Amino acid sequence: MRNEYVSRRGASYSTWSRNRNTVRHSSGSLGTLSLSAILGMLLLVVGLIYLTQGAKATSYDYELSQIDDEISELTAQKEDLAVEKARLTSVAAAESSEVAAAMQDAQVSGYVNE
Repeated sequence: MRNEYVSRRGASYSTWSRNRNTVRHSSGSLGTLSLSAILGMLLLVVGLIYLTQGAKATSYDYELSQIDDEISELTAQKEDLAVEKARLTSVAAAESSEVAAAMQDAQVSGYVNE
């Protein structure tokens, strides 16, 4: 009977142990060019976001300015209409008053000759 026993833990398998992987994986890190490109893209996106927020603030400022102009124009129209109402009311009140009815019409009494 031949006794040929081969040890599984021989010299070539000395680094192996039970329940461990024997495959080595290389790290999947990005290169410097890829990292630079990603950083550039991120900076571009942040810059565009900053510019759009600035443009929004400016457009809100223009809208507020237009609304203020419209308010001042409508206030001026309201004041003009209040003056016109007061004038028309006073003319109507003067024509219908008893004092105005008792007055005589004005007549030209004569002209001055020099």
